[in-house]
Amino acid sequence: MDTTAQFPKIAFRIIKEQELIIGPLAWDEARKVQGIQILNQKNGEINLDSGNQKNIIDRLVAQYERIFGEASHVVCHDAVQDLIAEMPPEEIPASLK
Repeated sequence: MDTTAQFPKIAFRIIKEQELIIGPLAWDEARKVQGIQILNQKNGEINLDSGNQKNIIDRLVAQYERIFGEASHVVCHDAVQDLIAEMPPEEIPASLK
């Protein structure tokens, strides 16, 4: 399994789930995270900088958690549970374990 391809999907899923709760602000907050580029919000096209994409996901989760608290962290985890279930444990971002 190519886990690198999973990370943009994970980021998108987290943002979309947060969007259900806080609306368009979810996208604004995601744009503040270093390493994430929103290419096309409507189509869900997201690019993550190469390098340590696990850290980018951790920063994304932390961004939401910083503003909206622990409940936001739970929402992030639940949103991607099926995606991370297929990943080797060492590849799963710490914030989603």
